[in-house]
Amino acid sequence: MIFRPTLLQATRRHLPAAARRSVLPRQQQPATLAAASALVSSKQRPVMHRSFGTSSVVRDSEEAKKTSLNTLSEDEEMMREMVSRFAREVVQPKVSEMDETETMDPAVIRGLFEAGLMGVETPAELGGAEASFLSAILVIEELAKIDPSVSVLCDVHNTLVNTVFRHYAGDALKKKYLPLLASEKLGCFCLSEAASGSDAFALQTRAELRGDHYVINGSKMWITNSGEADVFLVFATVDPSKGYKGITCFVVDREMGVSVAKKEKKLGIRASSTCQLSFDDVRVPRENVLGEVGKGYKIAIEILNEGRIGIAAQMVGLAQGAFDVALPYLFQRKQFGTLIGEFQAMQHQYAQIAVDIEAARLLTYNAARLKEEGKPFVKEAAMAKLYASQVAERASSRAVEWMGGVGFTRDVPAEKFYRDCKIGSIYEGTSNIQLQTIAKLLAKDYKE
Repeated sequence: MIFRPTLLQATRRHLPAAARRSVLPRQQQPATLAAASALVSSKQRPVMHRSFGTSSVVRDSEEAKKTSLNTLSEDEEMMREMVSRFAREVVQPKVSEMDETETMDPAVIRGLFEAGLMGVETPAELGGAEASFLSAILVIEELAKIDPSVSVLCDVHNTLVNTVFRHYAGDALKKKYLPLLASEKLGCFCLSEAASGSDAFALQTRAELRGDHYVINGSKMWITNSGEADVFLVFATVDPSKGYKGITCFVVDREMGVSVAKKEKKLGIRASSTCQLSFDDVRVPRENVLGEVGKGYKIAIEILNEGRIGIAAQMVGLAQGAFDVALPYLFQRKQFGTLIGEFQAMQHQYAQIAVDIEAARLLTYNAARLKEEGKPFVKEAAMAKLYASQVAERASSRAVEWMGGVGFTRDVPAEKFYRDCKIGSIYEGTSNIQLQTIAKLLAKDYKE
């Protein structure tokens, strides 16, 4: 059957999916097909074909080819399956010991390199996998289902360090460092300081040009991967009088004199090293300026927007990992002669968490696809990071509760997921910063 759309139908096609599901009360709808057609002329809207066998509306062949956010390419699906297997076989046996000792097993880091997971988007000619951004997101998510500590190590290395080199470094730095970062050397991103957390550009680390070298003095805090890293992207100001326009990004090798001053003892993600760093007259060759002098602020802003999608993926994986640990228990343990997963109150709880996880995953995948397509994604990245961190807290907390006393012990991973989740609302932009970003962009859209 062919018909022309009503005004409501024509309008709803241009609304978000959630809004399109809203319909007018029956009494407000046109009484007949003829009346509906009269509302919109054929010149105003294209003819639509409705297939009553499905819920889809097919407008043309291009529309018919569109797929869901969960549809992956063959390469992406293979990547996800490979990482899932790696996480179970290589990472999982070491999770408890790494958490207890607060150290990252060197064998895990070597395994990540050998599996090709440390240069996911890096071009093949520079030793990388040359995969999609969503592939990197899938890697982060799958690793987080088993250990968020390993996940964030891989995340920072791929979505921050490698991406800065790929997008902003000159050819000489790319050719020198990207093959090493894909095969053997771990990287870290050094922005935060004691006085510059959310206000990242209040940093005090100074870089002074002396001949053919810059001399860096200052300190950094909360630097992920810094305990094991060989390559440090250090943000320092070359001229404090210029404010944020003096900030510059430098590539610093550990052997140039980077000193780990203190390793933090943390609530969660304990195996991931988070350290204070000291730079005392560290001499860095002038050619190790990454990008342009004074443009470090631009690099930091843009890369953190992308990095937030990575953290969202970590939190989605964490939530799913906690869920996967707890759900089987609900269908093994009985109370009052009934499996606890069959009590209605429990059913409502785990059904809601399943919905929350799926919603967070779709927000994350959507932001990743927008980024891949070169479309604006800052608001969507902030939404994904904010919501995924909230869901991770809810899911891991519920997992502990569902498992009762067992969940409160270290015999099962539920309590570790609960400890690990809290960082999601803090690093790479706190939840308040995400809300501020979202509000600012919404205001821009709605202000006249």
